Amino acid sequence: MRLIVLFGMPATGKLTVGSELATRTGYKLFHNHLVVDLLLSVFEFGSPGFVELREKIWLGVVRAACRERIPGLIFTFAPEKTVRPEFIGNLIETATAEGAAIDFVELTCPIAELKQRMDSASRRQFKKLTSVELFDSLHAAGNLALPMPDPRLSIDTSACTPADAAQRIVRELSLPV
Repeated sequence: MRLIVLFGMPATGKLTVGSELATRTGYKLFHNHLVVDLLLSVFEFGSPGFVELREKIWLGVVRAACRERIPGLIFTFAPEKTVRPEFIGNLIETATAEGAAIDFVELTCPIAELKQRMDSASRRQFKKLTSVELFDSLHAAGNLALPMPDPRLSIDTSACTPADAAQRIVRELSLPV
């Protein structure tokens, strides 16, 4: 299996680019808010139960997708302070132990553009961060960062369309279409 981890700050376009990438490759899209929103129905964001179950589900889905021999999985991920520091190592270990190849792709965007995107209808569809004030507070406190592996590719989503970003990922990672 090929695991593509699309990561970046809130509103960089991870889900939008991931959807375009899934359409082009036929890979399955596993965006992090499927799990986050499920758990928010029971737990407070960042609570011990939330953090533990979120990571168990994320890793469990990756493990099961590998074992089911799904050709490719696109996982969207927002590095932030409630994710335990060992999660990324556990993700890499889980995927590679099951025979998967893993590529990290970073999506970036200037802060001013992120703020303009923050309260969009597409973000409200899920329980995503939509408050510019909360974003500013989290960003200033360093809560929207987590050490990540060097990305194989980094794309500024303010400089291209989601379709162009997906096409660049396909091309530069030599993904099947």
